[in-house]
Amino acid sequence: MPVTDEAIEKIKEMIVGGELRPGTRLPKEADLAERLGLSRNSLREAVKALSLIRVLDVRQGDGTYVTSLEPGLLLEALGFVVDFHQDDTVLEFLEVRRILETHAAGVAARVMPDEEIARLRAVLDSLPADAGLDELIANDLEFHRRLAAGAGNTVLCSLLEGLSGPTVRARIWRGLTEEGAVARTVEQHRAICDAIAARRPELAQAWATVHLAGVEQWLRDTLGSADSALPPMPCAPDPGAKD
Repeated sequence: MPVTDEAIEKIKEMIVGGELRPGTRLPKEADLAERLGLSRNSLREAVKALSLIRVLDVRQGDGTYVTSLEPGLLLEALGFVVDFHQDDTVLEFLEVRRILETHAAGVAARVMPDEEIARLRAVLDSLPADAGLDELIANDLEFHRRLAAGAGNTVLCSLLEGLSGPTVRARIWRGLTEEGAVARTVEQHRAICDAIAARRPELAQAWATVHLAGVEQWLRDTLGSADSALPPMPCAPDPGAKD
């Protein structure tokens, strides 16, 4: 095992084993290196790597601390990784996002507090009729962020936020090139919100599937992909149907 990887593994063991807890300051570099049987250089490289993925927080002049280790913080790196992927690979991220967010919509319809549903609707109502593309994208992001948070699962919320990188690009491309995309997006957002407010999980999931699969299918067509794994674009759900 390379010495830096060994150093990373040893620090990880100290955290997982409870010796170093969230917010704990690490021993001085020389003391920790001697204790772990590592060179100070390899320890320094390990600390640098762990700080990049938000496991450690290096505070200049103060020392190195274990972060809160909360999912939202640790999963920030996911968005960084996602942004490197383009073209067909983006479809795979979008597919994962569709699976996760449709589940989130169903859960939100069951557990999202009424006041949060009101805030979700307020996001939609705040969008002016003559909104520019930047406003549309910001509103779209805020709607989906609140929808994910409404499921009450911080890990799920963080995963969806991390997956938004290629999704944002797809929304921008779609808004610039596909006629009627903006009006359709606003209409589908309201349908999802209405289903959540009515406490109809299956309808909320159905509308979320229609909405997210639309972006996915549009991008698939744009890229000219021959992949047939994605099922045909679903029809809009019948609001009068029983869950």
